[in-house]
Amino acid sequence: MNTVELSRVTKIYQDKNKIPVKAVDGVDLEIQAGEFTAIAGPSGSGKTTLLNIIGGLDKPTSGGVQVGGQDLTALSRDKLAEFRLNTLGFIFQAYNLIPVLTAEENAEFMLLLQGVSAQERHTRVKQEFAELGIAAELMHRRPNELSGGQQQRVAVARALVSHPQLILADEPTANLDSKTGSVLLDKMKEMNEKKGVTFIFSTHDPMVMQRARRLITLKDGKIVEDVNHR
Repeated sequence: MNTVELSRVTKIYQDKNKIPVKAVDGVDLEIQAGEFTAIAGPSGSGKTTLLNIIGGLDKPTSGGVQVGGQDLTALSRDKLAEFRLNTLGFIFQAYNLIPVLTAEENAEFMLLLQGVSAQERHTRVKQEFAELGIAAELMHRRPNELSGGQQQRVAVARALVSHPQLILADEPTANLDSKTGSVLLDKMKEMNEKKGVTFIFSTHDPMVMQRARRLITLKDGKIVEDVNHR
């Protein structure tokens, strides 16, 4: 089964001078369930835009987008929000944790929106924290009391705890030192292999590219290379 199918996807923005710029240019792409894939390329190559289109955060100017069997271009804003809540996990470069919530409350936030009971939320967050090596005493700390690596682990737990089919990770190691980034990537790869979660990264980090089983390279919004290392 293909988790992601893009057909002739193009995204055109207008720059500050109102000149059209093709961020993504006629991309055809299929990503199957269970892949551990990195989308690489220089700044401005279109990789974050492509990730946002796959996640329903951005609509293409033209082309088809199917994710988990759903046609995202046909969904209303409310249906897109529901789709993201129930199908996807997001890991952002800037962590995007809510400052006034504890680590546990941040991690369980998606489950709260899904109506999962308090006991089940606590159990699942505790399990994910243990698997990601987040110490129990950190559960009740707020983001500003955590290191960058700890914050990113909480962000990964938040993405995984709702058991999504697909996790989209936008430059997840960019703000981490190499040792912390390496440990976190190994944990994500382990979860991909154990739980079959599909991961798609946008990155320019060699560590991510080396661990990816498939490496897609973008340049000027086009796929210029697609290498499978299976």
